Amino acid sequence: MKLTRSASYALVAVGHIARIQSPDPVLAKAIAKQYRIPLDYLLKILQQLVRADVLRSIRGPRGGFLLARATSRISLLQIIEAVDGPFIEEPTLSTAHSDTPYNRRVTAVYQQATKLAAKTLAQANLNTLTGGKSQPAPKKTTKKAKTKKTAKTKKTKKKAKAKKKKTRR
Repeated sequence: MKLTRSASYALVAVGHIARIQSPDPVLAKAIAKQYRIPLDYLLKILQQLVRADVLRSIRGPRGGFLLARATSRISLLQIIEAVDGPFIEEPTLSTAHSDTPYNRRVTAVYQQATKLAAKTLAQANLNTLTGGKSQPAPKKTTKKAKTKKTAKTKKTKKKAKAKKKKTRR
């Protein structure tokens, strides 16, 4: 089994975020600089991890990346599959002779080996790999809370504009 460069970077980045155990989002730029990963490449990987619900992204000047779930609920298999797709695949043997007894046996052995590797990776979670320091999943802000904040901000801005107009007159 060989890890792709993308999977390797994903494991490093998620491991870094898990080890920091900060309630504040971690900047992709900081990860890229510390591990010498090209920033643009890392950002694409981090977005794949967000889509796979391994990480959460926070926008804005204080934004960055956080774990989407507790460290005990994120496995190495989930991280690898987020960037590389399904782990278990068929071996690519010659299609002209794919129905021979030898090829069927090779395929069976390969499938058994990949299933065992996938099981091992699924059992290895970030909690055990980061020294057993369980990091709870960060609290998500609900859409209602965001909507209320936005509505309050809009009202405050309107009041400020109205006040400014009155002072001009």
